[in-house]
Amino acid sequence: MSKRIKDTDYLYLSARLRAMENSLLTQARMERMLDAPTAEDAAKVLTECGYQELSRVDVDTVNDLLAKARDQVMHDLAGCAPDPRMVDVFQIKYDYHNAKVLLKSEARGEDPQRLLVDAGRIPGKTLAAAVAESEFGSLPAPLAKAIQDARELLGATKDPQQADFLLDQAYFKEMEHLAQETGSEFLQGYVRLMVDVANLRSLVRVIRMGKDGDFLKTVLFQGGSMDLRRLIAVAEGSATVEEIYSTSSLAQAAQLGQAAVSGGGLTAFEKACDNALMAYLTQAKRVAFGEQPLIAYLAAKDSEFTAVRIIMTGRLAGLSADVIRERLRDAYV
Repeated sequence: MSKRIKDTDYLYLSARLRAMENSLLTQARMERMLDAPTAEDAAKVLTECGYQELSRVDVDTVNDLLAKARDQVMHDLAGCAPDPRMVDVFQIKYDYHNAKVLLKSEARGEDPQRLLVDAGRIPGKTLAAAVAESEFGSLPAPLAKAIQDARELLGATKDPQQADFLLDQAYFKEMEHLAQETGSEFLQGYVRLMVDVANLRSLVRVIRMGKDGDFLKTVLFQGGSMDLRRLIAVAEGSATVEEIYSTSSLAQAAQLGQAAVSGGGLTAFEKACDNALMAYLTQAKRVAFGEQPLIAYLAAKDSEFTAVRIIMTGRLAGLSADVIRERLRDAYV
């Protein structure tokens, strides 16, 4: 973009977002959903957050409700953000999710439609048509190349995990590039932390699997703030997870990761990773106007959709409030 975007360009949007934050799913609202007598009563709490009231509450209607809400948020904010690339950073996840779905469905001869998400930069049906016809000219170049490379890899190896990892690499790389293009230090810091979290998760899982540093090298992402050689040293036994993250914002997550490596469960570790990302975003609360409130709101809504799904599927499955609560992450508000 030729025109440099200033913090003051976000004055109106920042004020609007502050008002919209009042409708976010708070910790108190989550507790009310957990304590509600029935799943139907839990769903009614969502109307306070701007969701449509459901006439029937089941897994399909909840998923449909969340899909529509996600699509609406992305397109609404993309249309009014001074720099739409800020929103693109959050939308590309769904493009790459759809790419994975389409390639796996193609390989298995299955219909992918029910698994496609429309909250990306490219509508699910448009991406599906591009993949089916091998016509990638209308797609962003990094995504088009990643799909073609992943398709070729899947055809050669028959291993969907390898194809998924190739697409994940392309996702993080494109997200990092977009964040840099915006010039937002806050967004770039968030993306770096996302990469760090992904690499920490890979490190813990690789050690739990009994794999070595050579294997870990094949599943690490570039673009984070942590020296990858230090992670490889952990897999080779010359350091611990807890030691190398002790002075970082992922110290608590790493401590729980070390416990998971030693035979503990992964739930608390995964939760701490997500909470570290949310803690980073809370810095935006101290910013009166600028891109930070937009970035934090987009991430908060993404986290909210996950929380709603966890609570509602748990309630519908008859799980206890305590079991569901263990899986919930910290709320932004």
